[in-house]
Order: sequence, then C-alpha cells, then structure tokens
Amino acid sequence: MIAPSRIRWIWLPVLSVLALCGPVRAESPDVASLDRLLKRHVAPGETRGVALHRVDYLAWAADPEYPRALAAFAAFDPARLEGRAERLAFWINAYNLLAIHVVIDRQVTGSIREAGSLLRSVWKRDAGTVGGRPVTLHRIEHEILRPMGDPRIHMAIVCASVSCPDLRREAYRAEWLDAQLDDQARRFLANPGKGAVGADAVTVSRIFDWFAGDFGGTGGVLAFVGRYREGAHPTRLDGYFEYDWGLNGVE
Repeated sequence: MIAPSRIRWIWLPVLSVLALCGPVRAESPDVASLDRLLKRHVAPGETRGVALHRVDYLAWAADPEYPRALAAFAAFDPARLEGRAERLAFWINAYNLLAIHVVIDRQVTGSIREAGSLLRSVWKRDAGTVGGRPVTLHRIEHEILRPMGDPRIHMAIVCASVSCPDLRREAYRAEWLDAQLDDQARRFLANPGKGAVGADAVTVSRIFDWFAGDFGGTGGVLAFVGRYREGAHPTRLDGYFEYDWGLNGVE
C-alpha cells in the first residue's frame, strides 16, 4: 500500500503540468473526412474558358467519407467553438460542404439555383444539418459569417458555381486560417476569368458589387484588390464580370 504522503508527491508533477496547460478547451470539430473529400474530388480544370477547381460530384457522392463528413457537422454543437478563428473556419467549411450536399441531394446538373423556386430560393431552403438543427446557406452566409466582419470570407465560401472562388483542396482550420484566407484572396484576384483584370483601372468579380459594403465601399474594394492582386495599384473600378452560375462540376 502506498503511503498518503507518497501519493501527494506522485500527483504534484501531474497537477503542475495541468496548471501550465490551462483549462481543457472545447473539442474541435472533426474535418478529416471533409479534408479527404476535397483532396480526392476537387481538381484544376477549365469550363467555358475559365480556369477553376472543378468538383467531381458523382465521385464525391459515392465516397464513404461523404456521409461521415455530413455526420460530423450534424453532430457537432457550434456553441462549443472557442474564438473567432474557430467559428470562421467551422462555418466556412459548413457552407462549402452543404452547398455540395445541395447539388448532390437535389441532383443539380446545370446550376445550384435550380434547387430553388420562384417562391423560395435555394439559399433559403434547408441545406443540411449543423449541430442537430437544419440550416440554410443564407443563414450561414448572412447571419453568421458576414457579421463577423472579415471580407475575405467572400473568397472562401463557394456556392458551387463557375464564377465562385475556387474550393480549396483542404479544409479550413483555425490555426492556419489567416494564411488560408490570404491565399484565397490572392488566388481569386489572380484569375483573369473571374477574379480581376487590370492594374490601375480594374474589372472585378460581381462579388465586389454585391458585397461592397463588407469591403468598406468602392475605396475599400480598391484597397483590397491592391493588397491582394500582384502588380495592381487600382485607382478606379472599370466594371464587373458577368457572373456565371453554371455548375463548377466535371463535365
């Protein structure tokens, strides 16, 4: 039998380590399945002359990781997230996964907007389940992500369309989020088919028109483009690209 005094000495180092580590934090959501899906079924390609990352929706739908990814987000309670970076990464991943889910679940072949109707757009229909509750793409984008005040989200959320920013071939993670979002912005604005063209006078994605307020108005849009588009020092907006809502899938 170990003497009580010896037990105290055994536990002291353990307690010291726990004190240094601080309180036990909330468990992070499991994005391993989503990560594998993105690596397997998203690849560079071209659609109607636009370079983009295309999704092999048929292969994605047949992959055993797909139901696991959906289940991980359906089961995880977002209230357990700690900090802004965790919340941003989680909800960006959720949006992208559920947009793909809409395409697969509703057998979309032309445009994701086909999954809506005149009475209720696809954005306001239930797209899937997060934390045990049904959620729409509209709610994720406009009620959760945009109020967090980071305009780079518009380079990261992907509504399954040709003119959208490209899906990354990896899931977003809180510890890498700033670098991932900066990279997304640079890649999108370097794409002359849908991001931006020009140096002083620039033509840009319609995203910068629809969400100009998130960037701080026209001046903020120009500053954003100047920051992330190599060689650009824009002084005026010269117009916007037409938005191609065609599916970003493998033909």
